[in-house]
Amino acid sequence: MTTKYPCDCDFSCPQSEEQKTRVIVEEYEKLSPNLIFEIIRHDGELELERKAWPLVLSALAAGLMISFSFYFRSIINVYIGSASWAEAITGVGYTTGFLIVILGRLQLFTENTITTVIPVFRDPCWKNLRLLLRLWGIVFLSNIVGTAIAALFMSSPIFTTPEITQCLYNVSHHIMAPGPVDNIMRGIPAGMLIAAIVWMMPMSRSFAFFIIFMFTYFISIGNFAHVVVGSCEAAYDVLMGGSTMFDYFFRFLLPTGLGNIIGGTGVFTLLVATQVKSDGKR
Repeated sequence: MTTKYPCDCDFSCPQSEEQKTRVIVEEYEKLSPNLIFEIIRHDGELELERKAWPLVLSALAAGLMISFSFYFRSIINVYIGSASWAEAITGVGYTTGFLIVILGRLQLFTENTITTVIPVFRDPCWKNLRLLLRLWGIVFLSNIVGTAIAALFMSSPIFTTPEITQCLYNVSHHIMAPGPVDNIMRGIPAGMLIAAIVWMMPMSRSFAFFIIFMFTYFISIGNFAHVVVGSCEAAYDVLMGGSTMFDYFFRFLLPTGLGNIIGGTGVFTLLVATQVKSDGKR
């Protein structure tokens, strides 16, 4: 004799029709800011509790893969030259690394300026702050090591042609031109846009590709500064003799990282957290 459970019945019964309707409504209803906040908070709490070694491997892979943004932007430059509209096309190449890393769920430092910060905003305590700083340190350092390895490969003539090498050098030298204060200011909107991608992902469903593509494309053509992609460009410039290690750390890396944190955490995440907190008091 086979026992028939409620979940075994078809959708012709009233209970199943009600369940089916609820599933459809939940699938297509507009997510409220509070619900998006909770989704990201839950993801952030899981990230904060991850062991160090998986974080290192994921962030190292992210640093390697996001370097394709630098590489493909330079390759497109080979074919279109220095036309006035060139950056509007090379910006397409810039999106590739972000698409790989974000859709592949790899650990990118600038995503963590919102994902892992929201649990701290929700429950500010020393434990959460310690976990946040631990994760930031692991992910940031591993991202930078990954981009440095990628820059080392790109600097070898085995992997590039003379034409590509010249474009790689031109792009990398351009990223090192602004001063520290300029890089802080250029890093703020980049941090805000990456945080906006993370905030919109729960609502994006099948449109995630287009959201990532569009926002990172505007980071490129807006001449904003992203610390992880830029660290590959800056490392390449150092390896090719265009800059010094002092320039790498104090002209680009630290100022741009600070700008990304200000934009992602200090502006975007703080605003949405305040909004959610205000909604909860109504």
